Amino acid sequence: MGREPQLDGQTVLVIGGSSGIGLETARRAHGEGASVIITARDPERVHRAGLELAAGIAAFDATDFDRLGRFFAEVPTQIDHVLVTVPGPHRVPLAEFDVNDARRELDAHLVLPLRVAREAAAKVRPGGTLLFTGCIDGGNAEAGSAFISALTASLSAMTRSLAYELAPIRVNLIAAGFVDTPLAAKILGDRIDERREELRTTLPIRRVIGAGDIAALAVHLMTNTAVTGATLDIDGGQQLIEGRDLGQHRPSRAMTRVLPRREADSTRATLRSGQSSPAGSDEGGDRR
Repeated sequence: MGREPQLDGQTVLVIGGSSGIGLETARRAHGEGASVIITARDPERVHRAGLELAAGIAAFDATDFDRLGRFFAEVPTQIDHVLVTVPGPHRVPLAEFDVNDARRELDAHLVLPLRVAREAAAKVRPGGTLLFTGCIDGGNAEAGSAFISALTASLSAMTRSLAYELAPIRVNLIAAGFVDTPLAAKILGDRIDERREELRTTLPIRRVIGAGDIAALAVHLMTNTAVTGATLDIDGGQQLIEGRDLGQHRPSRAMTRVLPRREADSTRATLRSGQSSPAGSDEGGDRR
């Protein structure tokens, strides 16, 4: 006799849910009996995801906060759980730091979760869940990591504060290491196989984290009513091997030799977090 679906009769909203971690979470929630609502920027991908999961859909950029507010106002039903797939931050050397780029990163990483929390407060049932996604903080000081470190620490602190303020709605943060997604493969190009093999060899779990792993944790947090205000790392032990030549933030020596400085910096950020596309986009949450 099979077990009962864990989310039977509930409604799950995934912001950035047409591909990557967001889509995998929507699939798992649907498989557990939930009705799913998906938003993302690309209309075609949102439409395909909606057809696959019989989901409600909306195509818009979640950092268009006026549009975000209208979306929540138009949602016709109470929501049980919300997942916000925050985009992975970009590593930028101080000499190349751009204030306008930084403001866009702030919008995606801090203002977006805050705006969703404000809108969701009136839509999410008591005891429901608000989930954010972010990246792990390895703790190592590196050139170009100042802004990323600030964003990562801020999101975790904000999660704790919101869990207190929005109770009994539960608020948690999933902090992922490298996640093997289509976007990560696109960013790394012909280096993706080398990166996968590197992780299989060095990670304590001897395999690469996938979008399904993050989705499984997200659904667990939706159903485990004892967890709130927490930042949960999911990296396969990536932080345990930090600082080694084949550790989590660093490309291999061969990769470092052939990459220009700007591209190497971008690759390091990708190796750390899986990287991702803009908020509410097709690769929602690819640590994303």
